[in-house]
Amino acid sequence: MSPAPSTQIIAGVITVSDRASQGVYRDAGGPALKSAAEGYGWKVLAEALVPDNKQAIQRAVREHVSRGCHVILTTGGTGVALRDVTPEAVREIAVRELPGFGEVMRAESMKLTPNAILSRSLAVVVDKALVICLPGKPSGALECLGFVAGAVPHCIEILQERPTSC
Repeated sequence: MSPAPSTQIIAGVITVSDRASQGVYRDAGGPALKSAAEGYGWKVLAEALVPDNKQAIQRAVREHVSRGCHVILTTGGTGVALRDVTPEAVREIAVRELPGFGEVMRAESMKLTPNAILSRSLAVVVDKALVICLPGKPSGALECLGFVAGAVPHCIEILQERPTSC
């Protein structure tokens, strides 16, 4: 069941990248996710570009939550490099993890690339917001979001304590 037509999903997008945050290259992942979110009919209220740093990631997530975002999409920091700390950062501030999101993203991505097994993409709940941690490569982020986007409206209904068919 999707949210009632009058319910607008409010989204936030956070790009996690040392190099993009230092201006070494232009952020492509954040704008791609913003466009995808808007394509799902979600209103993007907040955007941030932060380095691969736990405290910076946590601060950005908390700021998005405090601004009223129902879903926060992060891109970057989900790989195996030593600086990839997005999963650890969000887990530390989460009230619960939703393992099905990561499982589906990896399983579906494995059909496209054997490197998907290296992904640490996941989803958690922070306060009453859903945080989905997506790959840093724009095409991977969009693909992974596409694999799980159908579950987002119902998850938001539950987190916002709206009556559902469950």
